[in-house]
Amino acid sequence: MENIDKSKNTAIIAYLTIIGSVIAIFMNQEENKSEFASFHIRQALGLFLSFFMLGYFVGYANSWTATSAFYIFYFILWIYGFLGALQGEKKEIPVVGSFFQTTFKSL
Repeated sequence: MENIDKSKNTAIIAYLTIIGSVIAIFMNQEENKSEFASFHIRQALGLFLSFFMLGYFVGYANSWTATSAFYIFYFILWIYGFLGALQGEKKEIPVVGSFFQTTFKSL
């Protein structure tokens, strides 16, 4: 059983913007790699990348209703993942979490 308290900071940093995810990847290098931090890095990176990719297309909808729903949906997913990192739990983000874990399994 790994020490989650040591890797909790890396997991939290991963949820602080896309730059935080990149910094967390470098913090979680081979010699002190943590499965807990890797789990949350995969979740956060997937969340940010999908937000930018889907946000590009939602922006063309030119509807405040669609845009607002999109932002609220991603904010709720972000809160869910961030609170999991704060509490030291490995809970996948609903709907897309398992996809992110398989897509970014090399991190």
